[in-house]
Amino acid sequence: MRSLGAAVPLLLPLLLPLLLRPRAACCFSVPGQEATCEANGSLYYVGEWYFLDSDHCTQCECTAEGAACARTECTSLPAACIHVSHYPTDCCPRCERIGCEFRGRVYELGEHFQPSECEQCTCDSDGIARCLVADCAPPPCVNPAYQKGKCCPECRDGPNCYADASRTRVIPAGESVWVDSCTKCRCHDGQDAGYWEGNRVATCARVRDCGEEKRAATHRQDSGGEQSSSTPSM
Repeated sequence: MRSLGAAVPLLLPLLLPLLLRPRAACCFSVPGQEATCEANGSLYYVGEWYFLDSDHCTQCECTAEGAACARTECTSLPAACIHVSHYPTDCCPRCERIGCEFRGRVYELGEHFQPSECEQCTCDSDGIARCLVADCAPPPCVNPAYQKGKCCPECRDGPNCYADASRTRVIPAGESVWVDSCTKCRCHDGQDAGYWEGNRVATCARVRDCGEEKRAATHRQDSGGEQSSSTPSM
């Protein structure tokens, strides 16, 4: 009977392929040997976590029964995210900056800004810029002008209006003028709210018995002239 030592050289060619067999198959194990999992061209031991190179959203744990994998669900990015980046090794996109983008410019959350003379805006927490636009009241004059840095036009010469429908003569607010021998027009003083909307012409009225009124006015002027001329000088 041959001894075992003498038989080993004869069995070695048969045992060598088994001894040199790579530990690459998923969860390959030999009694007395620690189980492993193969992925991404590497071996992982029981308890190790790893992401698949082919899918960065799938994470696995090597267990004695095999690889246990689960897919990562990406959380929603903030509503105010205005700069999103996608990196090759990441599963989910990253928010690099939050704020409001308005007419080509970026504003911080909560920031107040004035994009024009007539707009006041705020960058809200949802990333939307909300603006209030000034509502200019009708200017109380016929020749309003815009000033730099101001939203609404202003009356440089004060309130005024056209003396009549011909729109050739401008009179200050509160004044009255005769446009002919019997028609008297008055420019409103503009104290009533909303009066100036659409009212650019003085209010005119035809005077009854205008001839007598004219004569009376002339008489008063003449009387005043006589009194002034008869008043002794001091």
